[in-house]
Amino acid sequence: MTILVTGGAGFIGANFIRYWLDAHPLDRVVCLDKLTYAGNLSTLRPLLGRENFRFVRGDICDRDAVDALFEEERPGVVVNFAAESHVDRSIEDPGVFLRTNVLGAGVLMDACRKFGARRFHQVSTDEVYGDLPLDRPDLLFSETTPIHASSPYSASKASADLLALAYFRTYGLPVTISRCSNNYGPYQFPEKLIPLMIANALADRELPVYGTGENVRDWLYVEDHCRAIDAILSGGRPGEIFNVGGHNEMRNIDIVRLILRRLGKPESLIRFVADRKGHDLRYAIDPAKIHAELGWLPETRFEDGIARTVDWYLENRGWWEEIVSGEYRNYYERMYGGR
Repeated sequence: MTILVTGGAGFIGANFIRYWLDAHPLDRVVCLDKLTYAGNLSTLRPLLGRENFRFVRGDICDRDAVDALFEEERPGVVVNFAAESHVDRSIEDPGVFLRTNVLGAGVLMDACRKFGARRFHQVSTDEVYGDLPLDRPDLLFSETTPIHASSPYSASKASADLLALAYFRTYGLPVTISRCSNNYGPYQFPEKLIPLMIANALADRELPVYGTGENVRDWLYVEDHCRAIDAILSGGRPGEIFNVGGHNEMRNIDIVRLILRRLGKPESLIRFVADRKGHDLRYAIDPAKIHAELGWLPETRFEDGIARTVDWYLENRGWWEEIVSGEYRNYYERMYGGR
């Protein structure tokens, strides 16, 4: 089988490609990525010489280019990771998010219809549900929780989800959707919380924490997420949504302190900055459906996963130091310099 992975040079997409080639060595994987700021071809460099892997640089919004690739490769399965994904960037420039996350998903689904793909899988986020109160730990997001997006980013992802469900109902396109909690692990772009804190701590720079750091997230090790998508592709019924959570809720400030302890750095490096606009308080996923229907559960304890992650960033400094020395620095200063 040929599987097309869009956004495969990004954090989760690249981990998924590596996972898939190991788990399904007889399959062919084609990666389509525009290589924007968060796409890094060096993440895929060890795979570029393999006969069953092909990288194509391109934009999922480019209908002609997408159709030409489908005509050539005839993928049986399409997994769409391609997305603008940083909330702060969506507040700066919502239009880019609407174009890629909504229109791009539509272009891919049209190609799936035209060329007969057997499955289109939309990788979404728990952020489409909005947030939960901090004082109600009993409340969790289920697949039937109403959509209540808080940012242009989450609204664009919710829009793509609704579009996928509409294509299933109207055209019979075999779609599935997964909504995951916060991922962490190797190859994550260093504007996200965990790699940002690791990089700053190693450089003895201040660690900017929004508000008071009380916001709660459910953390999912990226390899567990990859296994969940595999399970959905193998056994998930078309037209269904599956929540994928890590069973690990933690406050942002506790994550930051844990990283500092792991690196032997002082908490005096923490600097609380003005809170993000519309900052969601708490995300918490109920993954009961994917467990009951597909037998999936997260395998990685957070204590183990965060230790592996910190060690990976220590052992692969060249990968992320190359990133933070470039254009990202200008963006970083715009986000945090005046807070």
